[in-house]
Amino acid sequence: MKRVDRIKNALTSRKAFILYAGLAFGVLTSLLVKWGNPPNMGFCSLCFLRDIAGGVGLHSSAAVQYLRPEIIGLVFGALAAALLFREFKVRSGGAPLVRFALGFFIAVGALVFLGCPWRMVIRLGGGDLSVLIGFVGLMAGITTGTIFLRKGFTLGRSQRTYTIAGWIMPAIFAALIVLLVFNASFIRSSEGGPGSLHPAVWISLAVGLFIGFVAQRVRFCSTGAWRDLFLVKDTYLFLGIVGLFIGVLATNYAVGFFGEGGVATATGVASYHWGFTGQPIALPGVDAAGNIRWTDFLLGAGGLALVGLAAVLAGGCPMRQLVMTGEGDTDAGMTVIGLLVGSAVAMNFGIASSGTGPGALGPWALVIGLTACLVIGFTMRERA
Repeated sequence: MKRVDRIKNALTSRKAFILYAGLAFGVLTSLLVKWGNPPNMGFCSLCFLRDIAGGVGLHSSAAVQYLRPEIIGLVFGALAAALLFREFKVRSGGAPLVRFALGFFIAVGALVFLGCPWRMVIRLGGGDLSVLIGFVGLMAGITTGTIFLRKGFTLGRSQRTYTIAGWIMPAIFAALIVLLVFNASFIRSSEGGPGSLHPAVWISLAVGLFIGFVAQRVRFCSTGAWRDLFLVKDTYLFLGIVGLFIGVLATNYAVGFFGEGGVATATGVASYHWGFTGQPIALPGVDAAGNIRWTDFLLGAGGLALVGLAAVLAGGCPMRQLVMTGEGDTDAGMTVIGLLVGSAVAMNFGIASSGTGPGALGPWALVIGLTACLVIGFTMRERA
């Protein structure tokens, strides 16, 4: 009986539940591709915020404009969980402009790499081995941010504030879903490219609601997982990443995305393969003559290094910031605004990468972003 009890306790433990959550997220992410989302993307908080920025006219790239219901559902799923479990606590800390800047630089780094840390795992589960080079950059950024935390870095302590402040961001996202459902004339939607690939609104919204609700309960964070692993040797959040990868990989094989010919989706054929080049919606890694273009891989690593550093300093990855926004955290709301503006600037000024190669100003943006984050890390420390 004791052995049975140990197995039962292990299967119902806190760590088991975040593993189950990651598995569910991975399965749904791959199914979203089958139902219509862009291949090897499925659910990427930063990419979808970029699409939303285009949908409301903040950038002019016609290929990535759509009010993604997954993001709206994510916020409201987190809001529902926070209200149900009495964790909706409106709070505010300090340094709002710094939080905005960190969100801005997370967006810049992610769009140079072409995805947030969540999508890094998704791409790996779809056979894209180039993310392993990006992973090195992500670890470098997270490790650097962790060192700053150990040295006393802080953005100020959060404190309770007026209730209405916590409802502003959810109200904005509620307005977006209304505009999408009623097809407002001034809202932009791509007619081609990744922005034109999506399932029915109700499917995207339902998946977003589920992921937001569960992510709020298990505190899922794709950069916090590595931060906790390095900072306090805690594997709790890391198990969620493991579950996400297993769920994505298993589902991709189960639905036939790997293999000759791929599988038909709502918007065409998705065909995955293991390799460093020729991956969907990723830096190409080769030139027209088929030669390896190492700068693509190095820029991807640099982009994730910036994401890792800025996300650790900001207190969470893009998905975690959206979840905290649903919990009433106005600091996270300011970071989300930075993510939206950073996405728009990256698209408008030739910073973002594309399937044809890196943006002309991408390398300069990374240098500026990494320098700015290092300055923030060095100068905003509490001293004994």
